[in-house]
Amino acid sequence: MINFKIICYPVFIIPVLLHQGCSEYKTENNKYKFIAVESTISTLHQALKNETGNCVSITKIFLKRIKKYDQSKKLNAIILINPAALLKAQALDNEFLKTRKLRSLHCVPVILKDNFDTADMPTQAGAIALKGSIPPDDAFMVKKLREAGAIILAKSNMGEWAFSPYHTVSSTHGETRNAYDINRVPAGSSGGTASAIAASFGIIGMGTDTGNSIRGPASHLGLVGMRSTIGLTSHDGVIPLVLNRDIAGPLTRTVEDAAKTFNVIAGYDPADPLTYNKQSKIKTDYTQYLIKSGLQDVRVAVLRQIFDTDVNTADFEILDLMDQAINDLESAGAIIVDPFEIKNLIKLSKSTGICSRFRFDLNHYLSTLGKNAPVKKFQDIVEKRLFDLRSEKAMEWAASVSVNPQDQRPPCVDVQGDPRRKNLLIAVERAMDTQDIDVIIYPSWSYPPRLIGDNTSVHGNNSPVIAPHTGQPAITVPMGLTYNGLPAGLQFLARRFDDAKLFQYAYAYEQYTQHRKPPVLFP
Repeated sequence: MINFKIICYPVFIIPVLLHQGCSEYKTENNKYKFIAVESTISTLHQALKNETGNCVSITKIFLKRIKKYDQSKKLNAIILINPAALLKAQALDNEFLKTRKLRSLHCVPVILKDNFDTADMPTQAGAIALKGSIPPDDAFMVKKLREAGAIILAKSNMGEWAFSPYHTVSSTHGETRNAYDINRVPAGSSGGTASAIAASFGIIGMGTDTGNSIRGPASHLGLVGMRSTIGLTSHDGVIPLVLNRDIAGPLTRTVEDAAKTFNVIAGYDPADPLTYNKQSKIKTDYTQYLIKSGLQDVRVAVLRQIFDTDVNTADFEILDLMDQAINDLESAGAIIVDPFEIKNLIKLSKSTGICSRFRFDLNHYLSTLGKNAPVKKFQDIVEKRLFDLRSEKAMEWAASVSVNPQDQRPPCVDVQGDPRRKNLLIAVERAMDTQDIDVIIYPSWSYPPRLIGDNTSVHGNNSPVIAPHTGQPAITVPMGLTYNGLPAGLQFLARRFDDAKLFQYAYAYEQYTQHRKPPVLFP
C-alpha cells in the first residue's frame, strides 16, 4: 500500500497548485500527483514517466473539470466532448507500456475551435447552417496533433463563421464568457478555446486568427497566442473567413507549450499552396529558442502610434501595464527604442481593407464536404437565413462580392500580389531597418475586456493593424492584470519568418515577469 499524505503549501511556492494550495505526494519518492490546474506538457509527461498518473486517469481529470465547471459557471466554452477520447488514452497507455517512449504530445489534451475539420466529430464554425456537419477527413493540423500523440478532447464554441473579434457568439451554442469574469467577453472569435484553456479544461488550445482571433482572446484570458508568418502554417481543413489572411495556431498557458505545439503543426503541406516556400520546408525546433536571457541586447521598438496617441485610444490601467512591460523588458536586457514610428502607418493599414472573399472560399469548402453537406452553397445560407441576427451585417458584407478573388481590382490575394498590402509591409520593414529593430511591441488590446452586451464602448483592438495585412508573425504574452483582475496582453511583432525569434523574446519576457495567473472561478 502506498502511503499518501496531504501537504499544504503557500500558493506562491508551487504555481501549479495556485488555487488549491494542497497536493497529495508520495512519501517514498516525493513525486507529486498530477493536477490539471495550470498543468503543462512537461508536467503531464512527468506524471506519465513517474507513474503518478496514466493517460486514462489524466484524461478523466480534464473531462471531469469540463463537466463540473463549464455549464455550472456559465462559461459555455465547450460544445462537444470527443466520445473516443478515453479509447485514445487507453491506446496511448498501451503504447507507452510497450515502448517506454512518449511521443512529443503524448496524451496532451487539445481543445479545438469549431472550425477545424475532424472526421470523427462535427465541424460547424459556430454556424447553424453547418449543424451536425462531419467532414470527410481531418484538417492538416489535426492530423499532425494526433500523430504526435495528442488527444482531441473537445470542440470549443466560436463566433459564428469567425466574424466578430469582440465577442464569441455562435448560432449553434450561444455566447461564451470570460473565465476571469463571466460578466465580460473573452473577445472573438476563438473565445471558447481561450476561456477553456484559461480554466484548465485542456493544455493546448487551437484557434484561428484573421485579424485578431488568436491574439485577442489570448490577451483577454491571460494566455500565449501565436499568429505565424503567412505561409509557414497550413490552412487545409480549416473553414475560411478571409483565406489570404487566415492563420491557425496555438493558445496555451505558457510559451514553452506554444513552441512545442508549433513544432508539430508548422511546416510544409502539399495541400496548401501558401506553404510552397523554402522556409516552410526547413524543420525547426522552436524549443531551442526558449532562452531565459533571450532579450539581451535585442532592439525592441515601442509602437505608440496605435495605442498611445490621445486620451481616448487607451485605458490608463493598460497604459500603466505597458509602461511596466517596457521597464521589465529593459531590465531583462533589451534595448528599448522609444519613440519609434512607421511612416503613414494608420493610412496604409486602413487602405489595405480586408477584401471580401468569404463567399468564394466558403463555397469551395462546402464542395469538399460531398453529398452529405448540410448546405451546398453560400447563397442557400442567405436565402434560408441560417445565421444569428447579430451576424446580419457580416453576412451582407460577405454576400456583396461574388467574383473570384483573382478578378477583384486590386486582386484579393497574397501580400506580394496585392499592392496595398505590399506597401504596408515595405513601410514596416523600412522603419525596422532604419533603426535596426528586432521586434516591435504594443498592447494587444488598449482596453480591458468589455462587459457582455456592450457593443458600443471603445475596444482598442490593435491586432488587426499590421500582421494580417503584411503576413508578419505576432505573439501575445500576458503582461499582467488590471486592478480588478482582468488580464492584458503584450504583443511582439517580428519580420516575416522570424517566428523562432518571437518565441525567444516572448519566453524571456514571460520567464522574467511570470504574469500568468489562473482565474479564481475555476479552482
